[in-house]
Amino acid sequence: MIKDNTHRLTPTEETTEDQVPPDPVKLWQLDESTLATKYRTDPEAGLSAAEAADRLQHDGRNELAVKRTSKFVQFIKQFNNSIIYILAAAAVLTFFMQRYSDSMVIGLVIIANAIIGYVQERQAGNALERIREMLISKNFVIRGGQKLEIDARDLVVGDLVNLEAGDAVPADMRLISADNFNVQESVLTGETNPVEKQEEPMSDDQLALADRKNMVYASTAVTSGSAFGIVTATAENTEIGHIQQSVSEVKQTSTPLMRNLNSLGLWLSVAIVVAAVLLFLLGMVTDIYSLPTLLIAVITMVVGSMPEGLPASTSVVLAMGTRQMTKKNVIVKSLPAVETLGAVDIVNTDKTGTLTKNEMTVTKVVTPDHQFDVTGVGYDAEGGVNFDGALKLAGQTVDWHSDKNMEWLVNIAGQTTDAELHFENNKWELTGEPTDGALTTLYRKMTGHDPEVAEIDSLPFDSAFRFSARLADLNGQRLLMVKGSPATVLRLTNQADQTSYWDDAMDDLTADGLRVVALAYQVVPATMTTIDAKAISGLELAGLVGIIDPPREEAAKAIAALRAADVQVKMITGDHPDTAMAIANKLMVTSFP
Repeated sequence: MIKDNTHRLTPTEETTEDQVPPDPVKLWQLDESTLATKYRTDPEAGLSAAEAADRLQHDGRNELAVKRTSKFVQFIKQFNNSIIYILAAAAVLTFFMQRYSDSMVIGLVIIANAIIGYVQERQAGNALERIREMLISKNFVIRGGQKLEIDARDLVVGDLVNLEAGDAVPADMRLISADNFNVQESVLTGETNPVEKQEEPMSDDQLALADRKNMVYASTAVTSGSAFGIVTATAENTEIGHIQQSVSEVKQTSTPLMRNLNSLGLWLSVAIVVAAVLLFLLGMVTDIYSLPTLLIAVITMVVGSMPEGLPASTSVVLAMGTRQMTKKNVIVKSLPAVETLGAVDIVNTDKTGTLTKNEMTVTKVVTPDHQFDVTGVGYDAEGGVNFDGALKLAGQTVDWHSDKNMEWLVNIAGQTTDAELHFENNKWELTGEPTDGALTTLYRKMTGHDPEVAEIDSLPFDSAFRFSARLADLNGQRLLMVKGSPATVLRLTNQADQTSYWDDAMDDLTADGLRVVALAYQVVPATMTTIDAKAISGLELAGLVGIIDPPREEAAKAIAALRAADVQVKMITGDHPDTAMAIANKLMVTSFP
C-alpha cells in the first residue's frame, strides 16, 4: 500500500493557522481549484514570500535527514575487536604490575590500529559528503507572482514549481499544467522508459504510484517537456523519504570478511589464552620461576602470539581497495563494504539502456504484402528500404510508395511520434523516447523531412491497454492512428484471417533480437474530436516494425569479466522472451568470441 504523502497530526497535536492540514483524500482526484484551496496557495502567483518563510520555519528544510555517526563514536568503534580486547587486558595487567614500558608499547599498538581505521573511514565519508553537497539542485518557483530560482532545500508544501527538461524533481508534486511532459521514475518504479504526465484529474479510487499520471515524485528526473506543479510533500514525507525510513529500519549485518576476521580473532585469542593459562599452571606446579616472573613470561607470550597487526593490516588492505574503487569513480563510505563486492555471486540487470545502448533503430518492416530491410544506422537520415533477403527480389532497392501499406505505415510512424531530433556536436541528439526516435528516423529516411503532426487528440501509452493513439487530419482525411504491442493491436484489427502470417513475422523479428511495434489506422468521421480507448476496433493493420537496440560493447566486456569470476548474470526485461534471448546471445558472442 502506498503511504499517504502528507503529515498526519496526532491527537495531541494542535492545528494552527500556519499548518497545512492533513491529506484525507487522494491527490490525483483533485482539480486545480481544490488543490489551491487545500494547500492555501495561488495556482497563478504561488505562495507569498512571508507565507513560504513561515512554512519553512515550521516544517523544516526539504532534505532527507542523514543519520550521522559522531567522530568520537566512529573512533571508539575501531576498538570493537576480540584481539584488541585481549591486548587491552594485557596492557592493563602490565600497567598494574608496574611494567610501564610494556604497557605503553601495547597501548600504542592498539591506538595506532584505531587511528588507521578511523582516518581511512573519515576520508571516504568526507568525499561522499562533498559529492552530496555538489548534487543539491536548484529549481524555479513562482512566489508572489515572480519566478525565482531557489535552492531545492528551501521548497515548502504549497509552492508552485516550474519543471523543465533536465530538472531533478525536488519534492512530491501534483501537476496543474503539463506540456509534452515526461519523467524518468525508474528510481521508484523500476521502469526504464520515461512516463508521460498529464494535468487532468484521475477518477480512480486506487492507483499504484506508477499509474499516477498527474503526480511527480522527489528524486525522479524530467526527460522532456515542461510543467507546473504544487508541492504536496517534502523531506521525509515524500515517497523517497518513506523508502529511506524503511531502509533505516533494516537490521545491520557484518560483511563476510568482518565475520571471518572476528571469528578468527576470537578463536585465536581463546587458544592463546588457554595455552597461557596452562603454561601458567604448569609453571606454578613446577615452581621453576617466581610468581611475578612467571606472570610476566605468560603475558609476554600472550602479547607476542597475538596478531596485533591484523586489524591494522586489514584496514590498510581495505583502504587500498577503496582507493582503487575511487579511481573508477566509486565512492565507498565504509571500508568493509569494499569486500562485499567479492561476495557477489549473482548480478540482476535491466536490459534497455544498461545492456543495450537505448538507441533504437528500425531495421525491419513487415506489411501484409512484403517484408523490407531498412538500411542506415542510428538517428541519421541516410538510408532506405530493400526487399528482405528471404524473398526472391532480395537486396533490390525499392520504391516504398509501391506498397500502399508501407506508405500508410511510414505516415503513421511520423504522425504518432513525439520525438524530435537535433543535430548537435556533429551528431543527432534525441529529445523524447527512444522508440519514438526510431519511428521519427524511419519517417525522415523515407520522406527526407521531419514529420508535421496535425494533432486533434492523443491517447498516451498506458500499460493497462498497451498502445497509444493519435487523432489527426492527413491527406484530407481524419484518421485514428494506433501504435503499440502487436498482440494488443492485432486484436483491434480486422486481420483475424491472417493470424498465422503475423505470428510467423513476430517470431522472425523477435528471433533477431528486435523489439516489435504494430502500426494501424482507421478512417473516422470528421466530427470525431476525442479518442475513446474502449471504443477502438476494426483497425486496418499497416504492418509491424522491428526495432533493434544494439548491445553495449562495454556491457559485453563486463559480463565476460563477471562470468570469469564465476558470477551469474541475469537479465530483467519486459520485452518478448525471444528478443531477450537474442540480445543475450549477442552479448555472449561478443563476450566470448
